[in-house]
Amino acid sequence: MGTSPEHIDPEAQDEQVTWIGRERVGFDRAPSPEAPASVLSAESAAEEPGLLRKWLLPAGVVLVALLAASASFMLMGRKPHVTPLMHQEEVPLVTVMTPVLKEVTATVSFTGAIAARYDMPIANEGDTARIVGVYVWPGDHVRKGQLLAKLDDSVLIPQINRLAASLDQSRAQADLSAAEYKRALGVQAAGALSAEDIEKRRAAAVTDAASVKVAAAQLAEAEARLARTRVTAPIAGTVLTRHAEVGQIASPGGETLFRIASGGEVEMRGQIAEQDLAQVKVGQPATVYLTGLSRPFQGHVWLLGAVIDPQTRLGEIRIALEPDPALRPGAFARAEVTIARARRPVLPKTAVFSDDAGSYVFMVDAQGHAMRHAVRVADTSEDGVVIGSGLAGDERVVRTAGGFLREGESVRTTTEVAQPPP
Repeated sequence: MGTSPEHIDPEAQDEQVTWIGRERVGFDRAPSPEAPASVLSAESAAEEPGLLRKWLLPAGVVLVALLAASASFMLMGRKPHVTPLMHQEEVPLVTVMTPVLKEVTATVSFTGAIAARYDMPIANEGDTARIVGVYVWPGDHVRKGQLLAKLDDSVLIPQINRLAASLDQSRAQADLSAAEYKRALGVQAAGALSAEDIEKRRAAAVTDAASVKVAAAQLAEAEARLARTRVTAPIAGTVLTRHAEVGQIASPGGETLFRIASGGEVEMRGQIAEQDLAQVKVGQPATVYLTGLSRPFQGHVWLLGAVIDPQTRLGEIRIALEPDPALRPGAFARAEVTIARARRPVLPKTAVFSDDAGSYVFMVDAQGHAMRHAVRVADTSEDGVVIGSGLAGDERVVRTAGGFLREGESVRTTTEVAQPPP
């Protein structure tokens, strides 16, 4: 039998035909008129369980899906219960320590430059002349009166010789006038000379004596001008700078030819803040450090400024230093002035915090609660933070993780063994 209708003759068939489609699971036969009722009942009873399974299974799946969606919606809409950190059973563990009391030196630091304590400029004080010789270099130690440079004196020497000759001539004339006046006085009693002649000889003697003084003054002036062609050291010390070269024209009031540090003494000059200036006293010890040198230089405060700059709020300070070849004027330097020594509590940097209210630490009380405690930081050093006030040295201070604690929070502690103070 085929499945296509064109191969079946409907007239040749005596019974009804039911077509089977691809979508149908089974097929139903039409009950024949001759089939008994019992047969029909048996077939209906056999078909009922299949129908139940066909409709109940999809309905159950839909019902389960609805129940799951309803439960999920209720869970998503409800906020989870969060237990505060304070109420959790897990108590944080922190490390506590006792502040170490150490000998702390309070210092004031500032920067500045090395300078000569008495810096004397030397220039040409005579007539404009050309430099014909320079005999020192920067760094040389000179004694008082030592020749530093020499100016051209080719014009002054002939003038001095001429004035010296004029002085000799004036002296000779003065001696002759004085002798004539003396003889006139000798014959005055005999009446050999009139009073007028005697007076003329006295005037000539006085005039010639005055001419000697004029000639001597002119000679002395020329000699002084000649002496100024020799630039000498007015004091003993160290030559700092040299701006004189052979062939250079040196004029009075012009460029400084040399600078000399009196006695080789040097100092450090700097400026410190107004609040630090009130703590520094003359005579306090100071340590000076130079860039590139590991060894320090010892000195002391010998001068504090009398005024404070109203613009910068800084005051002048000077540190006296011992002469040393390494202390060259102009070198950059850093100084620390020791203003006090005391035993202070010292904490690691991880134990001290700061906010808008100031510096503070966390301490653990006898009940095991973390408590915030305000402190004042005096200084910082390689050993840690120096506490100026707020701690006595016997408290239990949280060493680390204090930034994660809250005021009054319960904590568990483990003690760190502190090193004995030096």
